[in-house]
Amino acid sequence: MFDYSITPEILANKTILITGAGAGIGRQAALTYAELGATVILLGKTVAKLESVYDEILASGYPEPAIVPLDMKGASKQNYIDLTSTIVGQFGKLDGVLLNASMLGELTPFTQVNEQIWHDVMKVNVSAQFLLAQALIPGLLKADSASLVFTSSGVGSKGKAYWGAYSVSKFATEGMMQVIADEYENSSLRTNAVNPGATNTNMRSSAYPAENKSSIASPEDIMPLYVYLMSDDSRAINGQCLNAQ
Repeated sequence: MFDYSITPEILANKTILITGAGAGIGRQAALTYAELGATVILLGKTVAKLESVYDEILASGYPEPAIVPLDMKGASKQNYIDLTSTIVGQFGKLDGVLLNASMLGELTPFTQVNEQIWHDVMKVNVSAQFLLAQALIPGLLKADSASLVFTSSGVGSKGKAYWGAYSVSKFATEGMMQVIADEYENSSLRTNAVNPGATNTNMRSSAYPAENKSSIASPEDIMPLYVYLMSDDSRAINGQCLNAQ
């Protein structure tokens, strides 16, 4: 696992938006960031899951989070602009964004990739990330030290048979991250990506249904890197795709 010693309250007074916050890595990141003092904004498409995370954070005595129900497959550019306006209006700034939500699509030979599934994967994994980042960057630049974190994959730097649209979308994700990082290199905003590696999530189970879940990392296991990139300790890290394992 990524070796980083987490200090209590290291994220105190930070406001951090997490997409896909209702389950898996996004849920764990929200709980971990809140435990470390951050006010988290939970974005996801399933209200019940977001409310469950919200309740767990409140019950633990952490800063009260905010909930943003939004389906990234159907959301518009204006939805993301309005989101940023609301965040800045309520919190004054945005210290961090974890773009965690993704769609797997289907694992199939390239010539058999369904066109609609291809478009859906690109909408969620690429176009929505583009629109979100574009809308949120002005809010991030209001912070003294802000972090924008994309989510990549092992198949986002080396293509793999049958991973089709998902693999291509993660190549695009890494390219988008690098473009933004280079454009804002001399600003208060740093932009990086995380490759979580094999982690026990619903998406992983869909891809590898027969896998022994006890043999792979849990979302909690990989949190050190996620915390590091949101903390001021990572101020000098920009334009990198880092492995959580």
